[in-house]
Amino acid sequence: MKQYLDALRDVQTNGNQRTDRTGTGTKSLFGYQMKFDLSEGFPATTTKKLAFNSVLHELLWFLQGSSNIKYLVDNNVRIWNEWPYKAYLQSTGQPVPHSSSQEWKDGIAKFVEQIKTDDEFAAKYGELGPVYGYQWRHWPDGKGGEIDQIQRAADMIKSTPDSRRNIVSAWNVADIDEMAIAGLPPCHTMFQFYVNGGKLDCQLYQRSADLFLGVPFNIASYSLLIMMMAQVSGLKPGVFTHTFGDMHIYTNHADQVAEQLSRTPKKLPTLWINPEVTDIFAFKFEDFKLLDYDPDEPIAAPIAV
Repeated sequence: MKQYLDALRDVQTNGNQRTDRTGTGTKSLFGYQMKFDLSEGFPATTTKKLAFNSVLHELLWFLQGSSNIKYLVDNNVRIWNEWPYKAYLQSTGQPVPHSSSQEWKDGIAKFVEQIKTDDEFAAKYGELGPVYGYQWRHWPDGKGGEIDQIQRAADMIKSTPDSRRNIVSAWNVADIDEMAIAGLPPCHTMFQFYVNGGKLDCQLYQRSADLFLGVPFNIASYSLLIMMMAQVSGLKPGVFTHTFGDMHIYTNHADQVAEQLSRTPKKLPTLWINPEVTDIFAFKFEDFKLLDYDPDEPIAAPIAV
């Protein structure tokens, strides 16, 4: 993961000081690109532990076309909880405590438990709006129907492998405001598949990237998606190209970045995928195993909400 560590150093050294929506402040670079050859191993960070189970559950959730956090909460995935919790407080007229306070931590724990145990509450307050999975699988076609972009992409890889139009977009301008109520407008906005000599490449454009917390997750998620799409298409995984708009380090992550950069990278793990699965929507959690992964300890950092 030299590419990722180099990006951390670049932003740390050359980043521009900028304000942001959360009021936290960032160091930022605009227009950056990393490439990962998936034949060299699965790009999971080794200088801090990647929550691979969360990556996998989130991607399976996207592929379901879901927009409610119930599935994630039931599988102990916490990465989406903050935004619907904040929206819940605001919609019910309750004060929103600082996200680093004990009051916030106690409140979000109660909120998550109610999502787990109360289906009616989950249906109302666990809904994020038409975020990633919804746009991937249910893009409105303007005629009263919808387009399954993932199915279309899988079909095009097989039927028209040289197409320059094999693109999946989550950036639906008409839905941006609704996505922002209890979730986030898409950060990873669009991706394009490219069949290249028996291998499947993919390029992602990410408009906004939390380099310390989010980007390792994004790298792993799209690498995983490429490997899944390649398998069901009879191809080998190729190169993942990760292109960024605003790539940033939050000011309250500076110490954590320094700690990570002081560590020595290790050999990348490998990913086993059940070879019997031939349908992109048929994968289950049990169909994946991350092998020979020996990362350093996690490094905790606050999330900007």
